Amino acid sequence: MKFIETLKLALAAVWSHKLRSALTLLGMIIGVTAVVVVVSLIQGFNRYVDEKIAGIGAKSFTVQRFNIFEDFKDTDTIAAATRRNKDLTMDDFEYLKARAVLIDKLGAGARPTRAQIKLGAEILEDVPVDGQTANVAEINAVEIADGRFFTETENQSGARVAFLGADVASKLFPTKSPINEEISIGGLPFRVVGVAVVKGSVLGIPQDNFINIPLKTYGNQFGGFRNNRSLYFLATAKSDELFNDAVEEARQLMRVRRRVPANEKDNFGVMTPDAITGLRDRIFGSIFIVAIAVPAIALVVGGIVIMNIMLVSVTERTKEIGIRKALGARRGDILKQFLVEAVTLSAIGGATGVLLAWIVGRVLTAVFFPTYLSVVAIIVAVTVSGGIGVMAGIIPAWKAARLDPIEALRSD
Repeated sequence: MKFIETLKLALAAVWSHKLRSALTLLGMIIGVTAVVVVVSLIQGFNRYVDEKIAGIGAKSFTVQRFNIFEDFKDTDTIAAATRRNKDLTMDDFEYLKARAVLIDKLGAGARPTRAQIKLGAEILEDVPVDGQTANVAEINAVEIADGRFFTETENQSGARVAFLGADVASKLFPTKSPINEEISIGGLPFRVVGVAVVKGSVLGIPQDNFINIPLKTYGNQFGGFRNNRSLYFLATAKSDELFNDAVEEARQLMRVRRRVPANEKDNFGVMTPDAITGLRDRIFGSIFIVAIAVPAIALVVGGIVIMNIMLVSVTERTKEIGIRKALGARRGDILKQFLVEAVTLSAIGGATGVLLAWIVGRVLTAVFFPTYLSVVAIIVAVTVSGGIGVMAGIIPAWKAARLDPIEALRSD
């Protein structure tokens, strides 16, 4: 029997019992949908992290007060790091800047503090305001929608200029450009020089609600660089090949600067892109495996349901099988017929599940988290569902193929 004829028989059998087929496929559809949605979320999350790392430069690193990988393991390490690690200072920054030979760009920033922003009667509460040197915009590859970033001259002079996030700009200036307009930050007047490109939100957290001001201005207005306003340094290497050497040079210079003995650990932290991706993999690796494994159970359940229904179908169609064998159908033809029917059921369930997963992914991307549905995920989902169909159909097909035609014709 030709394969196309076998496929037509399988589709006819599925269509003749539409409700039963739909209920049979429900487990497979749910399983495929869940697995593909989870894979899409994982891939979307990984791509987002990789894009953010690429956005700040794949070859940039940060020197900061704490090493989050070592110092934040538990309450004891946090307490020890708090006692051991002191805030970075501008003297540390100048020391690195004067002595590093493998670093290309070196910038400094301070952690944000929340302030009240006013423009006439419009008041925004708890807006994150941070300070940066002018070259941080270049290191972080900041995209500018309007105006410009502040200059190093404005930073050195302590100028009251501000670079706004898109949300802040749209709330304060809904109908006109904010460039060269004056706003109040913490009770002092600031001139707006630029607005950032819209970044959207991640996990429901807005990325456009911020204000950058010159680092020196920030220190003068908010009481210096300590505690929650601690300094951090951003650096790039002179070339990709020298990146690891530049990181090690910065680490050794900081150890010398702080007189750290050779047998003691660093009293500061160095963050690299590889360390960030490594942390992501360590934290979420096992979670991702479990997240995929749990909905995969639904696929197995769906396969069991298909096997059960196919066994019922063989019992119901015993006389049909006997007639076909009496008319010359070989054992292989019967085996192929029921096997193709099981695979067809699974393939329909897999395709439907992928379609539903795509719809769910679009919704999640729009309101919650970026997802990415790759061609590989689609192929794997359909292949797995088809493979489960093969495994689920082997026993019923084998049973149907071994029926004795005389006994089959006698059945009611």
